[in-house]
Amino acid sequence: MRLTDISLKTLQPPVKGQVTYTDDTLPGFGVRISQGGVKSFVVVHGRNRKRTTIGRYPTISLQDARKAAKQILAERTLGKHEAPPIDFESGIKLFIATHFPENYPKPRTRAETKRILEKHFLPSLRHEKLEHIQPREISRIVDRMHRTPAEAHHAFGVIRLFFNWAFRRGYVDRSPCERLQAPRRSAARDRVLSQDEIKTVLCHAREKDTTFNSIVQLLLLTGQRRGEIASLQADWIDFDSRTITLPATVTKNKRQHAFPFGEMAEVVLKRALLRARQTRDERLEDENANENALLLFPARGKHTAFDGWSKGKPNFDKGCPIDHWTLHDLRRTCATNLAALGVPVHVTEKLLNHISGTTSGIVAVYQRHAYMDEMRDAVERWELHLRSQ
Repeated sequence: MRLTDISLKTLQPPVKGQVTYTDDTLPGFGVRISQGGVKSFVVVHGRNRKRTTIGRYPTISLQDARKAAKQILAERTLGKHEAPPIDFESGIKLFIATHFPENYPKPRTRAETKRILEKHFLPSLRHEKLEHIQPREISRIVDRMHRTPAEAHHAFGVIRLFFNWAFRRGYVDRSPCERLQAPRRSAARDRVLSQDEIKTVLCHAREKDTTFNSIVQLLLLTGQRRGEIASLQADWIDFDSRTITLPATVTKNKRQHAFPFGEMAEVVLKRALLRARQTRDERLEDENANENALLLFPARGKHTAFDGWSKGKPNFDKGCPIDHWTLHDLRRTCATNLAALGVPVHVTEKLLNHISGTTSGIVAVYQRHAYMDEMRDAVERWELHLRSQ
């Protein structure tokens, strides 16, 4: 039949199922009517007779639908193939496997990229076909992270990288991130806890012997990064010399880092070690539980490092009335107070495992002095100052 506006209005729905009426004037073009009376324009094309839905009538007029059908058929004739259908979840798996192979030199980048995609984007886009994902959907997900601007900026970079990969692979004709603007980075923090705030944090962290409370104390006492402290293993700690040696696999700059700790930190470490051993002894049937890989701060029910930051910090804050502070502020607080105590900046940077500033460039290559004695003196000054609070 020849489809016209008049004939479209008179077409009756089937008793059950769906029926398609084709247009004699344009092969492959037609209207599909459901049992409920919904009318949708379709076009059938290709060797496999694939049916593409153009849109519903009368939202889309017959004239516009016929024009769209001609364009689809023309593109097929000219050899412009559609992107192969792949859903977002399958795309993530393929992206991680091909863009970050097993021998990728930066495993932490691989793990962080996977984490961002699975945490922020997968729940909403899991079953969506890549070619159907719109810019507004990406914006909506990123906008939800407005309270954490650094995370939002990072997440946008990751999803843009993913869709650039999908574009090169031919899974999308254009990236939905193409027109979007990256969220602004958060301003660099300069928060340093006051002496009263330091006392409040320490007192609250000592109230209960928990994993998170122990980590908070060690962050303040040692000035190390939270991921490094959370990853501590028993065999990295030498209680005889009071030193911890972090392997290059867990440090931010990928360099082994040895640093001293004082008496206050020793108490926290020994309690954490005892707690970890008790937990391990309860899992003796697990062949992976051994002294050499004993984590001081394991994640709950897992053999991986503690990662419960999103719950641990808010719970800690309920009993610690300090405004707008982060765990990383403890590291900055430690460094600032070391300077106030007269510790030379190059010793502080060595203790905090910085490779910028006074220990960067050629100095970092040729300066082999470990500064262990100087760092130990700095730690002793810092703990003496904390005891006086």
